[in-house]
Amino acid sequence: MIGIIKYKAGNTASVANAVDRLGAKFFFAETPEELEKADAVIFPGVGHAATAMKSLKEKGVDEWLKLTDKPVLGICVGMQLLFESSTEGDTIGLGVIPGSLKKFDESKAKVPHMGWNKLHDSKKHPILKNLIDKHYLYFVHSYYAPVGEHTLATCNYISDFSAIVAKDNFIGVQFHPEKSGNIGSMILQNFLDMVYSTE
Repeated sequence: MIGIIKYKAGNTASVANAVDRLGAKFFFAETPEELEKADAVIFPGVGHAATAMKSLKEKGVDEWLKLTDKPVLGICVGMQLLFESSTEGDTIGLGVIPGSLKKFDESKAKVPHMGWNKLHDSKKHPILKNLIDKHYLYFVHSYYAPVGEHTLATCNYISDFSAIVAKDNFIGVQFHPEKSGNIGSMILQNFLDMVYSTE
């Protein structure tokens, strides 16, 4: 069973619908005790990083996430909070992945970065199976993650940023796979395959 973290900043309904369409069993989890019952965790997020982090802390989910060895997929703000910090509300993140998020330069282009965009410089990883650079994915965000050693694929809007990251059991995607049509579904399926391939 996939545990989808339910908290005040999570876009849980659309993520749940996408997982359901793939035939995977899931449940909503609000506490560490509930998350412990999951085979893997999807950590969705929309909106403001500081608000999202505060909501996670209310039930101790933040500390659980830092320590878990279960597969975790962070989506949008869920990915951003895997990093050490964000200039959005001077938010301290989970610190799973090194780096700090910054806001796009509004003097150079419209912010937020909203719409369909392509990935670049993709590395080999199970989450990227069958994904190629010409595939488009749907983005909505004003803050971007730096490119670093844990970057699996980049995207460009004003400057290059991390579109997919991975470290140990944690994977993060800046785009919304649940809103990215067949390509987004493929990425979610890749995550499910990673979770269940050894069982």
